[in-house]
Amino acid sequence: MNQEFWEKKRVFITGHTGFKGSWLCLWLNSLGAEVTGYALEPPTEPSLFNLCKIDKFIKSVNGDVRDLVFLQKTINTAKPEIFIHMAAQPLVRDSYIKPVETYEINVMGTVNVLEAVRNTTGVKAFVNVTTDKCYENKEWLWGYRENEPFGGYDPYSNSKACSELVTAAYRNSFFNPKDYEKHNLAVASARAGNVIGGGDWGKDRLITDCIVALLQGKKIRIRNPNAIRPWQYVLEPLCGYLNLVEKLYYKGPEFSEGWNFGPNDKDARTVQWIVERLCQRWGDGAEYQIDHSEHPHEANYLKLDCSKAKTKLNWSPRWSLDKAIDRIIEWTQAYQDNANVRDICLNQIKEYSSADN
Repeated sequence: MNQEFWEKKRVFITGHTGFKGSWLCLWLNSLGAEVTGYALEPPTEPSLFNLCKIDKFIKSVNGDVRDLVFLQKTINTAKPEIFIHMAAQPLVRDSYIKPVETYEINVMGTVNVLEAVRNTTGVKAFVNVTTDKCYENKEWLWGYRENEPFGGYDPYSNSKACSELVTAAYRNSFFNPKDYEKHNLAVASARAGNVIGGGDWGKDRLITDCIVALLQGKKIRIRNPNAIRPWQYVLEPLCGYLNLVEKLYYKGPEFSEGWNFGPNDKDARTVQWIVERLCQRWGDGAEYQIDHSEHPHEANYLKLDCSKAKTKLNWSPRWSLDKAIDRIIEWTQAYQDNANVRDICLNQIKEYSSADN
């Protein structure tokens, strides 16, 4: 990562108290960026945000992306050059329970963020972080490319597809690359796969469910053992976002579009494969069982084609899925031993940054 670029850059992040947002804050702070975060309180307890005391190292503002007035005021005060929008209702299963709230946060939240940025001077690069689930999933065997149709079976996935459409509409209408000399703002979106890593305590997420069971000495219960996902360690997509921001900052019109960040094909594995590896790495008699009760619909097969990012951004995954699982176990055992998990995160960031691309 180009530390010289990030040194003293003013970066605004929504959703910074979440799992991915916390890792991103740690990374940017280590690079010397001046980070302002805007989010609700951490969504879980424990949380990576609190465990790492991230509010001691960045400016953290408690706010809701549905509150346009306060959001605008906060952005005006921060005067960001770079904006990364990560705030979301991120859970498929919750979206079945709270569909209206899911759309309010994921769609109107995106509208509010882009509207606030439109009324702010000085922002040069904007990235909306969405999901691989924004695509119309046809359960086919090849990866989805950035020009595939949007869709989404459930309210979460569909709301993220809507967020992509909102981003495209604002880009076309107000930040068109053809008129870059007038507005000087490059707008892109980033679609990542199933992100895993140390410090994720989100409910109804496979790795979290496994880790909680392991820490409690209980048998892991899995819902969809044959579901295949593009698993990737949290640092992989974050590296992609940061690479994309650098390109947007210097060559905005060429990179103002959607981007996929996913693992290599060999790391698109089944849920059961992941759980078996976690149990093997953990040892201590760890076991799992399959939950055959009825559950809401979830896609069975989903994979991303990341050829564009590999070619145009010179980005590619650095860690295999096996290594990702090792690092999750490393982080979790450090947490179990009451070690300084912030140091663990920073050491993993350092290790990842020095790995060959």
